[in-house]
This record gives sequence, structure tokens and C-alpha cells, in this order.
Amino acid sequence: MTNVAMVALACGFIIGLGAIGACIGIALMGGKFFEASARQPELMGTMQTNMFLLAGLIDAAFLIGVGVAMMFAFVNPFH
Repeated sequence: MTNVAMVALACGFIIGLGAIGACIGIALMGGKFFEASARQPELMGTMQTNMFLLAGLIDAAFLIGVGVAMMFAFVNPFH
């Protein structure tokens, strides 16, 4: 297996595992948000703001991984 093929495989792993992690994290957070809003509906506005802030941070971590993978894919030092 050549170095270019290994870089392509690594990029796939970076993007794939990052997407799986982000999806699981947002799903768990959304489930906990629904549980918390059912227990205390008067705090729903505050919790919703925090939930969207955390969803953006989780998604930002995934997008940073995509950026790193694209850097490896297009600025390949092994080519």
C-alpha cells in the first residue's frame, strides 16, 4: 500500500469517526434535553440556549477534523 493510499484511508477514518462521534454526542445531548425539559418546563428557554451552544461546539470539533483531513488530502507531504 502506497503512502497516498494510506493518507486517503486516514482521511476517511478522520471524517468517519468524527461524524459518528458528533452524531452520538448530539443525540445523547438532545435526549437529555428532552428529559430535563419534561422535568422542569420552566427552565426550557435557558436549557435550549445551552443545548444549541453545545451542539455548535460539538459540530465545530467535527468540522475541524474535516479541515485537517482535507489539508492532508490536498497538501499531501508524501506525494
